[in-house]
Amino acid sequence: MELGLAKRACVITGPSRGIGRATALALASERASLLLVGRSQDALTQLAAECGPDARSLALDVTDPDAGERIVQASLEAFDRLDVLVNNAGTSSVRSLDQLTDEDWQAQWELHVMAPMRAMRAAAPVMAERGWGRIVNVSSSSGKRPGRRNIAYSVAKAAVLSLSRAFADAYAARDVLVNSVTPGPVGTELWLAPGGMADQSAQAGGITREEALEQVARGVPLGRMATEQEVADVIVFLCSERASYVTGAAWSVDGGTVPVII
Repeated sequence: MELGLAKRACVITGPSRGIGRATALALASERASLLLVGRSQDALTQLAAECGPDARSLALDVTDPDAGERIVQASLEAFDRLDVLVNNAGTSSVRSLDQLTDEDWQAQWELHVMAPMRAMRAAAPVMAERGWGRIVNVSSSSGKRPGRRNIAYSVAKAAVLSLSRAFADAYAARDVLVNSVTPGPVGTELWLAPGGMADQSAQAGGITREEALEQVARGVPLGRMATEQEVADVIVFLCSERASYVTGAAWSVDGGTVPVII
């Protein structure tokens, strides 16, 4: 299927690993031009080389107050346009409600709500001027149904769903389509790396790592975690010409985890 992404200028935040990396490589395979935005210049440089000659990198912290403007400016300087924005940067950890500090709550809010808001606030008008744009915000199934592993994360991911809908309504008439995706558990480094959420869940529950992963799988009707590629494929579709009548949606990519139709 031709997705119409060749030479489209696409920005991806948090592309160094996991869903972001898979999305970057998938967009590169569609011959898109890429601006990879993250904190580690070395990781970005390596990924840009894998993505090909039309990939550029921008090292910054997306929570910086001026990050949105810097991202847009970098895309315009590199490609003279900005067509697609994927707000993917994010992280979490296992912390019970009574363990969460004010700093934890604020950090989740800055990363998962304020950072994508600032990026959209800067990017959407530029897209609207050209009469075409796609914005995809990576939320979470726990934004639809709060998870117990980190309520601050769940609340922030719920907020980004509302934020996505607000921008979708504001820009639909100018052909800037804004959607979100809500993955369930994904078998990325965030979960599987030493000290990651599998190990944290095991420690919190007094069980083994293997038992923790089995519990996660049992909570998914498909019986397993997603791969990062399965999530990236949905993101890339929403970035494409083929998603021309989709806006304001929150696409579940969770193996059936959230048992309601929303």
